[in-house]
Amino acid sequence: QVQLVESGGGLVQPGGSLRLSCAASGFRLDLYRIGWFRQAPGKEREGVSCTSSIAGSTSYADSVKGRFTISRDNAKNTVYLQMDNLKPEDTAVYYCARRLNRCSALEASYDLWGQGTQVTVSS
Repeated sequence: QVQLVESGGGLVQPGGSLRLSCAASGFRLDLYRIGWFRQAPGKEREGVSCTSSIAGSTSYADSVKGRFTISRDNAKNTVYLQMDNLKPEDTAVYYCARRLNRCSALEASYDLWGQGTQVTVSS
């Protein structure tokens, strides 16, 4: 019941776009910071983006800045990650996670994670 579920991943050509969704159940998503992380094959999980609970502030990894946009729809209890101009190096499993306090790139500071959604960028 208390969970995060990612969706929206898939196969896309370089330069294409995808919008990922992170839907929360069993708790109010608007009370938490929500971070997006990704893990490519053979690599460690890395922070991608994060959005605050109510202030609307956002942060992005340098590798995605200017291409990705994080947003939330509190009425739908959902956070989104709009990904534009995708590159092959964006290929990874993308996860969303919640944090009670301010955004952080430290995975251990998030107390709930989704199951992940696969994003593949290839010609």
